[in-house]
Amino acid sequence: MTFSLLGRCARTGQLGAVVTTSAIGVGARCQFARAGVGAVLTQHRTDPRLGPMLLDLMAHGLSAPDAIRAAAAGTPHHAWRQLAAIDAQGRTAAYTGAKVRPAHGEAHGQDCVGIGNIIRSSEIPAAMVRAFEADPAWPLADRLIAAIQAGENAGGEIAAVASAALLVVERERFALVDLRVDSHATPLDALAHLWALYAPTAEDYVRRAVDPDGAETYVAPPPKAG
Repeated sequence: MTFSLLGRCARTGQLGAVVTTSAIGVGARCQFARAGVGAVLTQHRTDPRLGPMLLDLMAHGLSAPDAIRAAAAGTPHHAWRQLAAIDAQGRTAAYTGAKVRPAHGEAHGQDCVGIGNIIRSSEIPAAMVRAFEADPAWPLADRLIAAIQAGENAGGEIAAVASAALLVVERERFALVDLRVDSHATPLDALAHLWALYAPTAEDYVRRAVDPDGAETYVAPPPKAG
């Protein structure tokens, strides 16, 4: 009951993930990324331990396909898991275990891979990939948002989605973007709104961490009247 997409920006080296589901708190369980290494999705009877494990495998030199094969072959209960990975070179891989409930699917594109389970159509990942590929000049976060919205417009999940999350890494060990909507009637619209608010400030938050002397001084907005 989840659909999601991983993507890479060839221009900036950014790696990211976007995910949505009808359960609460999807961002805390399903998406993982590490700058210069890759990004990972783990869903359907989700095991969040697989995210860091797959990133460690890629950090030690395995490609995304090799890391996914290792996880599928070497972890217990793999028949219940749906996984995807993209590495820093843009190579992608996905795995859907035999016990993953339909409809499910996967689709690969240029610097992206989409997966989904318990969705209305197995073609939803392909719709996400097409949206992601539509304008490579866009910032990665915008392309990820467009992809997840395309998945919803193509049919989405069987139940109404309730949570969504966006994760992007670039150079630092901490995320460039980590936005989550955990319980909302329209979480994808809310996530897009959060990104629109955060986008102008994302680089400055990095600057405050690595070069605080050169960062802009934050001025709090005036309180709302009434």
